[in-house]
Amino acid sequence: MAATPAKNSKLILAAMIFAVSMTFIDQTIVAISLPTIQGDVHLSSTGSQWIINGYLLSLSALFAFGGRLADIAGHRRMVVIGIVVFAVSSALCGATPTGSGAEAWLIFFRIIQGAGAAIMFPAALAIVLDSFPVAERGRAMAIFFGIAGGLTSIGPIAGGYLTEWTWRSIFWINVPVALIALFLIWRSKPDDARHPAPLDYRGTVLACGGMGLLVLGLQQSATWGWGDVKTWASIVVGLAILAWFVVDQLNATNPLLRLRIFENRAFAVDSAVLFFLMIAFVPLFFFASEYAQIALGESASETGLYLLIFFAGFATATQWGGKMLDKIGARRPVVMGMAIGAVGFWLWGSSMTHLSVSEQWYWIVLAGIGVGLVLSPANTDALNRVARSRYGEATGITQTVRNFGSSLGLAILGSLLITWNKSNLESALSSKGVAKGKADAVAECVSQGEAACQKIGHALGAKAGEIFTAVPMSFAEASRDVFHGMAIALAIGFLIALRFMPGGKVEEGEVAEDEPAAGVPA
Repeated sequence: MAATPAKNSKLILAAMIFAVSMTFIDQTIVAISLPTIQGDVHLSSTGSQWIINGYLLSLSALFAFGGRLADIAGHRRMVVIGIVVFAVSSALCGATPTGSGAEAWLIFFRIIQGAGAAIMFPAALAIVLDSFPVAERGRAMAIFFGIAGGLTSIGPIAGGYLTEWTWRSIFWINVPVALIALFLIWRSKPDDARHPAPLDYRGTVLACGGMGLLVLGLQQSATWGWGDVKTWASIVVGLAILAWFVVDQLNATNPLLRLRIFENRAFAVDSAVLFFLMIAFVPLFFFASEYAQIALGESASETGLYLLIFFAGFATATQWGGKMLDKIGARRPVVMGMAIGAVGFWLWGSSMTHLSVSEQWYWIVLAGIGVGLVLSPANTDALNRVARSRYGEATGITQTVRNFGSSLGLAILGSLLITWNKSNLESALSSKGVAKGKADAVAECVSQGEAACQKIGHALGAKAGEIFTAVPMSFAEASRDVFHGMAIALAIGFLIALRFMPGGKVEEGEVAEDEPAAGVPA
């Protein structure tokens, strides 16, 4: 059955944009403030990454559960609950106490934030899809992701200036946004249809355990070391639990994820493309922010403007991608976008060692164009291929893939960044006669913030100034390799889309109720 457009679809769209914009803003605003937070609450070497990845991991592990819960309990109800959980946990992140428990407090409530987003986002996206006919969804989703992405660009600007006042305000800013979203939902009254079904709690536990252990092992490898049994135990047990999860889902009567939906070639390809795209898209805000403040020596507000360059390309290309989807389908914008993005990220990384924004900005824009062309068409095309009653569930699947890709990207590339930066500093400082232990201490202090570096500087004495001159280039070289890794991820996604993605577009009425759409022949 085709979707019946809502009379107040534009107001509903505005309400859902405000709801999810909190999650988008959070991805950038927190990344910019991390160096300041590090200095204030004395995060460990990997603590800053867990502030980001705890949120992403919670999102990816609970998104499918949130999608199924939305279908069962009602989309509007779950959006409202998700907004409240997200806003309250944001306020509590801003209320982080000082002292030894600060890091654990902040990571814990970031995980709760992720849970709130996992409840909210699939329901919000399902409401938008259900409010527009198939022929108009490309434009609606382009507006949805374009404006939400544009609001994401507020993160770098607001984050920079708010951080110079107090970093706590970057979390408090979510509260007024949440109140606006709740008011618009009350006015627009989106559909709250329910499709009763059992919930798969065992699948949820397996997904959380498998993803959590895998990411834990990968991210902590830089601290524990690849020779430590904890690293390999976490990775192997995590993979084993995920394998158990797949078998369990394929045999369950009411699974958390209907994995057989991946038998549909178009849906499977869209999901694979999103996975490789997100290895770069969300982690780039963390890595680019660290690079701008450590290698370029920029302030938080200047870092915000640096990241804003990316959105100049992203916001424009998102609109292009949505229009192309409505006219000719998803294949062309996705293939083009992955190719452009791979080139953009590679050249952006290569220019980082020049330590000059003027030699980077055009490659940053190019990377933004690539991501913008892909994100909305790949998401919308995947969801266009399922029945209305499965929107929340299908959104849960695609967003689980997306956020797990982001979480793995941050874990793997973050671990490599720490390792490569230490190696670069050891090489650079050994030529100055600095021992390996002291070089490692400098690398460690860079990851822990300014206060830690001041302590190391006092210990190094008169040679501290000369030694720290090696930090910007060493970090820039490590960042270059990280961005080249992102480019490789996008190149893999390009090859998948080029070889396997069907052509054409999904027409109104093509999808049977409660059945996945057949792939459109190439």
